[in-house]
Amino acid sequence: MPEKDGPKSPDAPIFPALAGEFMDYLAVERNYSVHTRAGYESDLRQFYEFLKEEGRWGEEPAPTDVTEAAVTSFVYRLHGGCRKVSIARKLSSIRSFFRFLIRKGLAASNPAELVATPKAEKYLPAVLTAEEAKSLVEAPALRHKGGEDRNALRDLAVLEVLYSSGIRVSELTGLDMKDVDLGAGTLKVLGKGGKERMAFLGEYAKGSLKAYIEKRGAEPGPVFLGKGQKRMTPRTVQRLVKGSSALSGITKDPTPHALRHSFATHLLDAGADLRAIQELLGHAKLSTTQRYTKVGIQKMMEAYDSAHPRAKKK
Repeated sequence: MPEKDGPKSPDAPIFPALAGEFMDYLAVERNYSVHTRAGYESDLRQFYEFLKEEGRWGEEPAPTDVTEAAVTSFVYRLHGGCRKVSIARKLSSIRSFFRFLIRKGLAASNPAELVATPKAEKYLPAVLTAEEAKSLVEAPALRHKGGEDRNALRDLAVLEVLYSSGIRVSELTGLDMKDVDLGAGTLKVLGKGGKERMAFLGEYAKGSLKAYIEKRGAEPGPVFLGKGQKRMTPRTVQRLVKGSSALSGITKDPTPHALRHSFATHLLDAGADLRAIQELLGHAKLSTTQRYTKVGIQKMMEAYDSAHPRAKKK
């Protein structure tokens, strides 16, 4: 491989041009969502900027300049500033990019293939109690002082739908009017990898969504509208959850994903089948859903320790 001052083909394609082709490949052939493609693009841009900053792989590094040592150095740089799961994702993005280049004949090998992937930290997801979830989803009524304007009804519907259906925030903001069947109480959701599934709404969520749609109007387009009649963004939903949490008086600091975790955990606690929960969440692997059983086991242990007279020595 050429060193910093070594020879380099003058027409060697640089990362930015190839990254664009890679994004097209992810969109057309892999059917990845806009959100997923943005993650890949961000990871590759960060890697490319690292190579330029280091200077050991050329001022304008080409894929043929990248060595296993370059990828390893990048991973080491990330340690301490990123969670292991984020490092693993960035490494996966680089591997995927070079596999694409190999298929196109623009790289002979994958310099990231043998770089060890950091083992992700094990953690239990934040979960709200049923009472905390109720307080959170009803908080918009406090925020808007019981108002019936479109934003007040929208905010209530957003939180009710998130908790009632367990869908991801990106799936919620991606909903179009054609995806909603209020009569059946169902949503057609486009999940990860472009896979469609059905999500269900409880009576509270159906009622709040119906009230919002009546105010919004039944014209086609995004269900949840933000400023300028444009599609509501995940970031806006995150701010809504944060603000509603503060108003509700709960001590936890939940994210939209916490409502998804709570949805799954509350179903499991009530005796729902794990495979049914897997289908509702849109998990490709049952092992992903099984982490919720750990939350249930932890709660059982805490209940045992607090209630059984011989659980702990006095």
